[in-house]
Amino acid sequence: MKYKSVFDIIGPVMVGPSSSHTAGAARIGRVARSVFGREPKRAEITFYGSFAKTYKGHGSDVATVAGILGFDTYDRRLKDSFAIARERGIEIVLRTSDELTDHPNTSRIRLMDERGSVEVVGISIGGGKIEIIEINGFPLKLSGSAHTLMVLHEDRYGMIAAVSNVLTKYQINIGHMEVSRRERGHQALMVIEVDTVVGEQAVQEIEQIPHILGVSVLLPT
Repeated sequence: MKYKSVFDIIGPVMVGPSSSHTAGAARIGRVARSVFGREPKRAEITFYGSFAKTYKGHGSDVATVAGILGFDTYDRRLKDSFAIARERGIEIVLRTSDELTDHPNTSRIRLMDERGSVEVVGISIGGGKIEIIEINGFPLKLSGSAHTLMVLHEDRYGMIAAVSNVLTKYQINIGHMEVSRRERGHQALMVIEVDTVVGEQAVQEIEQIPHILGVSVLLPT
């Protein structure tokens, strides 16, 4: 992995002890919260690999819950996240798994309430940096460090062009785009990292495109 600056090696401003096991875990939790779009009633967290073996000593568990609560990596409430979650009526279920994964620092987070659920799989790649590699079964690669537009749509021709045309209209530059599908001809997930904020008006126009099933915007973590 290439680092752009010394701060990528040192890690972010954070409550320690580990940039990968604490700050990274918190950021994965925050992305899961952002994808869910609201405070959940229940959070199921599964740790794999190194996370599963060392989460207690490195605080990966309290950090993940802090992220789910919306706390940043430097928020001093991080160490009290389980107690705060209980106060807010959020049920936390923590599991570890011996299943082999492609990356040693992997966590799976499922958030739910009476309105629905979302499942996010993320990896902590060092220096507080993360990648989200799966959302609701759709494989992808999301850094969590950019403004991100997520578009769920029917898997058919013309969808990328239709969404891109709206972004062009509002002079929103695309930095990275991926389209993932579980099965040909059914549903697909378009993930677009952009350089600027995607405003409400642009979101509404995208929602009006035929065959669009859902649109959400994720802010940088």
